[in-house]
Amino acid sequence: MRFSCTRDNLFQGLSVVSHATGKNVHLPILQNVLLRAAGGTVNLIATNLEVATRCFVRGKVEEEGEFTVPAKLFLDYVTLLPNENISVSSDGTSLSVQCGRNKTRINGLPSTDFPVVPHVEGLQTFQIPVDGLRQALSRVLFAAATSEARPELAGISVFFKRTEKGTELILAATDSYRLAEASTSIVGQIDRETRAIIPAKTLAEVGRVLSVLRDSVESPSMIAMELSENYVAFTHGSVELISRTIEGTYPDYRQIIPQQFRTSSILDRDDFAKAVKTASLFSRSGLYEVSLAFHPSEKSMSVQSTDADRGENTAACSADVSGDENAVTLNYRYLLDGLAALGTERIRFSMIDASNPCTLRAEGEVDPYLYIIMPIKQ
Repeated sequence: MRFSCTRDNLFQGLSVVSHATGKNVHLPILQNVLLRAAGGTVNLIATNLEVATRCFVRGKVEEEGEFTVPAKLFLDYVTLLPNENISVSSDGTSLSVQCGRNKTRINGLPSTDFPVVPHVEGLQTFQIPVDGLRQALSRVLFAAATSEARPELAGISVFFKRTEKGTELILAATDSYRLAEASTSIVGQIDRETRAIIPAKTLAEVGRVLSVLRDSVESPSMIAMELSENYVAFTHGSVELISRTIEGTYPDYRQIIPQQFRTSSILDRDDFAKAVKTASLFSRSGLYEVSLAFHPSEKSMSVQSTDADRGENTAACSADVSGDENAVTLNYRYLLDGLAALGTERIRFSMIDASNPCTLRAEGEVDPYLYIIMPIKQ
């Protein structure tokens, strides 16, 4: 194998794929990136058996072939090279890299042991605006479960819904303690409404790839998502990311969304977040609890916390409270996550009582984002 390319092109390709490598004592080749020069193109491929990423790198192929080398080592080395043309060649046992006056040899493994990356022939393909998907992912990913005890909760519910205006993509995530739902419009109509559960780790990697390519002048404004029965493939410019989907049925979270409330409050998001952060300093270690109290007659809301060792704190802020006097105890980390995801100046906090789900929404904005937090029962 022998090819040449610019340092920047190789660096960007390695930056995209190297994150998909995995550590496995039984399969050390998973730490490697596969370099494949064939058909006049150079491809970089990496996988951890859950997610596979393929990136096309522009270059000149002088001799076809393929070889694998440690992804992190190769990326770290290319990062330090000058912005000049790089010549890469392999004799089957190592990779030789030359750039200007820099020359190195990296030991690797033959490609025969590298896992086969499946080709996805989707039942449906969706064209999704990159900016809309990036924002939606940032608003739901943090709410997915990190444990694999219930695999579907470690995934993101993906629902392509037909509307009068076109097609809407709805993403939802929950760890059973809080829930986040965001949506974005996609291009074109669809044949039928489609649902899938995609691993949160996969969509986090999609978001990371979009961030890496964000400043590239050749980065497309759309990303294609192709769904088959067991796989999903994302294609964005020269990058393809493939992953298994999660089998099973996502919980019908719509059942827990309250439709009526006893107390509703409009607050300044920054003031609310500051009050919660202040109270969190005195929250009991390991419990992360703060108590919210709403006072309609005083047009205020207070956040209180007490710790036997540290002391206690009460922080108050102005609020347009309607309905009954009310109070609830919440996990302050979950609350701050929701406030950060909203990103609007004014938000609406609504609740029934201390044992039912509370909701956070944007106020006065055409923003369908929904965030739900389950109370800590005293």
